[in-house]
Amino acid sequence: MNTQVTPSPLPFAPRPSPQTLLQLADQCVKCGYCLPHCPTYATTRTEADSPRGRIALIQGWLTGQLAMTPQLAAHLDRCLLCRACEAACPSLVAYGELMDGARAQRMHAASVWQRIGMQGTVRALSNARLMNALGRLARVLEASGLARYLGAIPHVRTLTAALRLLRSLAITARTIIPAPPTTNASEHTDLDLFLGCSGASAQGGALAATVALCERLGQRVHLAPEAVCCGAMQRHNGFPEAADRARDQCAQVHGGRPLVGVSSACVAELRQHPELTATAEVCDYLDRLPWPDTLHLQPLAQRVLVHEPCSHRRLLGGNAAVYRLLARIPALTVAPLPDNAQCCGAAGTYLLQQPEQAAALLDAKLHHLRSLKPDVIVTTNPGCALHLLAGVRESGLMIDVCHPVELLARQLPSPSI
Repeated sequence: MNTQVTPSPLPFAPRPSPQTLLQLADQCVKCGYCLPHCPTYATTRTEADSPRGRIALIQGWLTGQLAMTPQLAAHLDRCLLCRACEAACPSLVAYGELMDGARAQRMHAASVWQRIGMQGTVRALSNARLMNALGRLARVLEASGLARYLGAIPHVRTLTAALRLLRSLAITARTIIPAPPTTNASEHTDLDLFLGCSGASAQGGALAATVALCERLGQRVHLAPEAVCCGAMQRHNGFPEAADRARDQCAQVHGGRPLVGVSSACVAELRQHPELTATAEVCDYLDRLPWPDTLHLQPLAQRVLVHEPCSHRRLLGGNAAVYRLLARIPALTVAPLPDNAQCCGAAGTYLLQQPEQAAALLDAKLHHLRSLKPDVIVTTNPGCALHLLAGVRESGLMIDVCHPVELLARQLPSPSI
């Protein structure tokens, strides 16, 4: 008799000490190789908005030479955590780890009300039920015309950004995720499909497409009865203990079974857990499966630009599987979106917290889209998709924004009876 053992919770990683963060910061030799690769430095041309400058500010703050003033905090908060600097750094500075740790220290030192406010915001955005409810609200607002009316009224910057996000959710939240033939994990299944906190609202189309593709490739999918958050949003906003709890819950729900995710950022976070290191990104998973010789996708004479999220490019080993999968669609013209090395500005909660900077980075992407006028943009990150979709709509461009697996699923031939 097989007995399923529930993995015991792992000890939570402690908040890094100032000494640990200073050791990480001291690895930076201030050479400046990172500057040309930093999106925020490219837009502001301010040293304090570069990785080198931020590291110097963190060193000054942690050693007591600088106070955490609103101006200093603003420079640190403008960091996207896109990790472009890490790829260019000859000293291999762990900049992402340093910034996450600095944010945790800042949140620990913040007032009770600041911590409560930020924690409440992050909890809301990482709650699947609330996100699904927001998706339903977005559809109502869009159908009634209220979304357009509210968007035309001057608001504080965060509310304006939230309304833009809601209008994108009104589109992405339309898809109902079908239950696969086998949903009982005790029965034989080939993979667990990770839903995440934004699953049904922002990634419903990608999840439904994954189920359809897996069925045609002979893979039996299990969907967990309740979506759980990977913890990335908490970690990047200064709550490492909450992030570890969320990730450990994912291990308890999915541990011991092959796990596949459609969000590149979630996959990158899940892989940091010892029991989830083999979590697969869906395009890579589908690309490695044997495809039947009899399965021929229908032709699609359209032009597709591939947006490569920072999490996919720099944390998952690149997007080659995306291009190989799309090459299976006859007549499809596929090319990378120019300047993919530059972040689009979504960056998790960044598009809500730093809307002006997020909009400036998005406008650089829209410049290429206005010039090239593709039929479709594909991306493997739901936040990037919502951000790009908002820009496309506001620019009046007739461009579809979707996950690569959605495009593949649309071209599946009708099953033979």
